[in-house]
Amino acid sequence: MPRVLILAGDASEALETVYPHQRLLEEGYEVHLAAPSKKKIQLVVHDFVEGFDTYTEKPGYLWDADLAFAEVRPEDYVALVIPGGRAPEYLRYDSHVRRIVDHFVSERKVIAVQCHGPLILAATGALKGRRTAGWPTISADLEAAGADYAGDEVVVDDNLVSGLAWPAHPVWMRRVVALLREQAPVAAG
Repeated sequence: MPRVLILAGDASEALETVYPHQRLLEEGYEVHLAAPSKKKIQLVVHDFVEGFDTYTEKPGYLWDADLAFAEVRPEDYVALVIPGGRAPEYLRYDSHVRRIVDHFVSERKVIAVQCHGPLILAATGALKGRRTAGWPTISADLEAAGADYAGDEVVVDDNLVSGLAWPAHPVWMRRVVALLREQAPVAAG
């Protein structure tokens, strides 16, 4: 059974972590969540309040990490999912995260990112010359990393599927699943 890897940590956005996890399980993929250490991570819920200049954040689910970043063998996975939230702000500095991302980039495997997730790709240089979506407040960071930032709901650039944020999940996951069916189909059974 093909495996998909999700990179997450404390303050990963709950919907952007749980929804792709469950959706990919439904498709028949084995899904592993990796975090800085094998522990329960604290997901967060980002929401919007009318008249508030930015989003709000509340504690979300506790979610078990299946393995630590240091244990990840990226060659065992067909795709990488990077949810948003605040976690990408600190995960992008982790040498194991960078090693994992470099593998997926060099092997041109499916990479799916949401919201603040592209910050990790930007830190590795993986967005240079690539078109990407992401939360609007990180557009300057993405452009500084050489990306062509698009404020679209979802952008597909070859093996990279990026989304604005969790409200884009239906379109985003349709595109992710379509690419996976092409590149790493699940055996009928």
